[in-house]
Amino acid sequence: MYDLIVIGAGPGGYEAAIHAGKMGKKVALIEKEKVGGTCLNVGCIPAKTFLRSSKLFSECAEAAAYGVRVSAPELDMSALVERKNRVVATLIKGVQGLLKRAGVETISGYARLVGRNAVEVGGARYEAENILLATGSRPAVPPIPGIQSEHTLDSNSVFDLREAPGSIAIVGGGYIGLEFACFFREIGAKVDVFEMLPAIAAGADAEIATRMLRILTQKGIAFHLATRVLRIEGHTLHYVGQDGKEASLEAGSILNSTGRRPLVEDLGLEAVGIDFTAKGIKTTEQGKTNVPGIWACGDVTGRRMLAHAATREGIVAVNNMFGRKDRVRYTAVPAVVYTHPEVAMVGRTEEELKHAGIKYKKAVVPMAVAGRYLVEHESGTGVVKILCGAEFGEILGVHVIGDASSEFIIAAAAMVETEMRAASAAELVFPHPTVSEALKEAIAAVHQEL
Repeated sequence: MYDLIVIGAGPGGYEAAIHAGKMGKKVALIEKEKVGGTCLNVGCIPAKTFLRSSKLFSECAEAAAYGVRVSAPELDMSALVERKNRVVATLIKGVQGLLKRAGVETISGYARLVGRNAVEVGGARYEAENILLATGSRPAVPPIPGIQSEHTLDSNSVFDLREAPGSIAIVGGGYIGLEFACFFREIGAKVDVFEMLPAIAAGADAEIATRMLRILTQKGIAFHLATRVLRIEGHTLHYVGQDGKEASLEAGSILNSTGRRPLVEDLGLEAVGIDFTAKGIKTTEQGKTNVPGIWACGDVTGRRMLAHAATREGIVAVNNMFGRKDRVRYTAVPAVVYTHPEVAMVGRTEEELKHAGIKYKKAVVPMAVAGRYLVEHESGTGVVKILCGAEFGEILGVHVIGDASSEFIIAAAAMVETEMRAASAAELVFPHPTVSEALKEAIAAVHQEL
């Protein structure tokens, strides 16, 4: 009998298992494929590895402005993929080492619930006082004829490309689609993005998303907004545009990047009475499902499909199942879109505040107020937008577009989580010169408005 069985070895699952192991609990971690889950194998890490290469490739063309002369760069897609594989393999070994040191037993196979305290793997039965479901997600498959054809890539298979396409059509203008659009454009491909909604980056602050659209369009990415894809035939994508007329586009590659869906199928959820839908397993802020002893975290819940959110959810669930009160404060979970420039955000958007009837003050300052940003991005554009409660001045949301924003958004997240007032934040000392000083100037600007 285990204290805890974790199903799924992604960031939520393996971090939860390690945390419980360090607490002295007897833990088993079950994974049907590779340790690390989507994020490490076909998500966050591979995508950032690709984007690092594309950024370096594009920077070669801009190097002369910084006094550096380089010859025309060439992209070796096979070498890029091999580097990605090395990075992933190194990180997987690191995770395996952490699991071993925490005393976690790893079991390979497909796990299925066969009771409130039991799972079955390949005919073997394992029992535990607690079970944590961390099965993750899979690429969404919209009802578009031809979307699963051999000519269409998804956010998993795209990482195995051995040749860079001359052109690519991307279905979906969310965070994943935008990162791939940026990558392919920077390595020289013609990129067309098709999005059903009238805006890109759904869920982001509208003002920031609009700026992002303008910048990416200037980079040469073509956006087809309020557009419905009808079907895919070979390398041809048929669609109905904003004008209501049917048209088609031929591309060297077509990428389905319409998001991801929780993996809730064939887990035995119905048999034990767990409350779930195709959108995920329903949980509390403590990670509890409706069935005592069964918990869930990460993408399978459909709440915040982010690796770091999964990690926090898993640790919160472990703390609660073993008597430590804890909860996830979802409004303080930051998110990043790793395009160039990056977009980072935390807390409420301006639209959410308006919809909730919350009175607020805001300030928007250019990233270039920070000397370090100007040094590194002389021709770059970007802003920091900060939202505060009108009465008390508490920081409600911070939204940034500009490279390096991913590295200082955690400071804003801490401010949102602790409900820090702009007056208090204005007293913090930011190191100089750093890009984070743009946040300092935004805080000072909104403080003056209160």
